[in-house]
Amino acid sequence: MAAMLTACGETKAPPPAPAPAVPVRVVSVAPVSGVTLLDVAGTVRLKRETPLAFNTPGRIAAILVREGDKVQAGQLLARLDTTALGANQASATAEVVRAQADVRRAEDLFAKGWVTAPRVEQARATMVAAQARARAAGFDVTLASLRAPAAGVVLARPGEPGQIAQPGQAILTIGEMNQGFVMRLPLADRDAARVRQGQPATVRIPALGAGTLTGVVSEVGARGDDGTGTFRIEVKLPADKRLASGQIGTARLTLGPAEPGAPISVPATAVFAARADEGFVYVLEPVTRRVRRRQVALGTVSDAGVVVTAGLKPGDQVVTTGIDRLRDGQVIEVAKAVPVGQ
Repeated sequence: MAAMLTACGETKAPPPAPAPAVPVRVVSVAPVSGVTLLDVAGTVRLKRETPLAFNTPGRIAAILVREGDKVQAGQLLARLDTTALGANQASATAEVVRAQADVRRAEDLFAKGWVTAPRVEQARATMVAAQARARAAGFDVTLASLRAPAAGVVLARPGEPGQIAQPGQAILTIGEMNQGFVMRLPLADRDAARVRQGQPATVRIPALGAGTLTGVVSEVGARGDDGTGTFRIEVKLPADKRLASGQIGTARLTLGPAEPGAPISVPATAVFAARADEGFVYVLEPVTRRVRRRQVALGTVSDAGVVVTAGLKPGDQVVTTGIDRLRDGQVIEVAKAVPVGQ
């Protein structure tokens, strides 16, 4: 009886209270599709910089200009020692004379019926070949003198008198002034796709002082560099006597909207456990108010955030605060949901 009375007097303990939801902030991710500004470092170059070389091997007899010299179109710049080339030309000319005599002799004998027509044809073919060799020898003698293709400036002089030059080896590099200056910029493929010819660019070159120049995009590369994977963009610069090939500066470009299927951008605080080109984010399930750990592929990092190339879709809500206090499947309290970038 005492035991029964004791049991009736006991009260059941209340169940433990659920853990409070963690308050966090979330953002709705969106593609990197808005108009943005991009600052890119580049190098000033003349639009056309031409390396000049000899057509045949030989000893350089003279180089008549130095780096920085102004030159005029057609001006003699360098020449080879033509002793060997002159001998080859003389030999080729003699071969032409001999071949012409053979043709005349064969035609005379054919008229008398002493040789056949194929013999005459062979003599004529030999003469044509000798004439071709003579023209080639004369062409080599002509190219033994380097002349300026246009008015410009000597940018480089890798050759020196007395040096044995090889065919195609650059002896001088001439920059043509009439083509003007450009700034060459290396851009990643996703950025180059958003640049258009004719759009303006603000250029800043420290060597010219604190001012800026207004350029225009004149070329957008159609093929990426095999080594770096970047595309070359050229910005045509206005005429300015202070410009020089090799100056370093930056150009600010306005990038237009990205193409459909553009990567997603998320705040840097949303990414954790990043390693190489992979990381994790917490994605909110709106109905259950639970977060789920999700692996994503990462792209570039900038002040605007981190580019996610795979693992998220537009409209996903990712957690941006309190990452270190969360675990997979945990209930959260959303403080405020805002679009990314706001």
